[in-house]
Amino acid sequence: MKLTVLGAGCWGLTLAWLLTNNFDKVTIWGREHDLSEDLKINKHTTKPLEVQLDKKVEITSDLANAIDNADIILSVIATSGTRDVCENLKKAGIKSSQILVNASKGIELPSLMRMSEVIKDVLPEQKLAILSGPTLAKEVLSGKPTAACVACDDIETATFVQKVMNVTDKFRLYTNTDVIGVELGGSLKNVIAIASGFAHEMGLGDNCSGALLTRGMAEIVRVSIQLGANPSTLYGLSGIGDLIATCSSPLSRNYTVGAMLAKGKKINDILSELGSVAEGVKTSKAICELAKKLDIEVPVSNAIYEAVYTDITPQELLSKLMNRKLKEEERYV
Repeated sequence: MKLTVLGAGCWGLTLAWLLTNNFDKVTIWGREHDLSEDLKINKHTTKPLEVQLDKKVEITSDLANAIDNADIILSVIATSGTRDVCENLKKAGIKSSQILVNASKGIELPSLMRMSEVIKDVLPEQKLAILSGPTLAKEVLSGKPTAACVACDDIETATFVQKVMNVTDKFRLYTNTDVIGVELGGSLKNVIAIASGFAHEMGLGDNCSGALLTRGMAEIVRVSIQLGANPSTLYGLSGIGDLIATCSSPLSRNYTVGAMLAKGKKINDILSELGSVAEGVKTSKAICELAKKLDIEVPVSNAIYEAVYTDITPQELLSKLMNRKLKEEERYV
């Protein structure tokens, strides 16, 4: 069997490393300017994390060659580039029978489409599954165990992906047919992770962290249900599981963005220093636009949008959140 990984970033390389022994052949595709000589020649990179790939892994910038005869095509492309890559996949001759597994977590702007909607918009007949869960790359690379879910409308496809991508002792996979819930949980939690890093850097304490995660989760559930998600999915691996991991760890890029914002740094400088994509930055704009469209309150997400895109101070943000009009706590169970 052949696995092709689209995207030579942190998570793409980590997944290729993790899944190498599950497949006879592994190919990583990236744009030529994203492939360092060290990666192409030595199967090694140090940025943004150090990864040493097996010698059998092929590195290429030739998309048609990369996807040829691939059983699983694993897309780990930034949200902003997914549509363009799908257009190129169509030109490269992707077959509808090949299973495309999307592992990117975000919402396209300005369309406000989930990644599966973007992919289906370009490749309507494509077999498609979604991979999501608490998967901090550095921990995965160190061999620490985690679990995630594979979502697909077709349970047979989800089960096939689950079996071929499960890694004994390291990567336990569950199936799910709620694609909407799995995608939104994985995407929207990135905004709350920025808020968590922000609060931690300000020294607001554990009580605040607990309250923030709870109220952030309420926003995720509120928006997701309106968009068709099953609320129970949001209390699973791709929802609260991913939320806890990314909101608790400085290994999370979105958490790091929040901490740097709390120090007064500007977003462009932060992203430049980070050197990799933090999807929560653009997702903060997307969730605020979705909430406005749905007439739903998302105060935590609104606060992060202001922190990212305006000159509001951390103290002003905290005051706005803590002194909102008092209300009843909603229930979803």
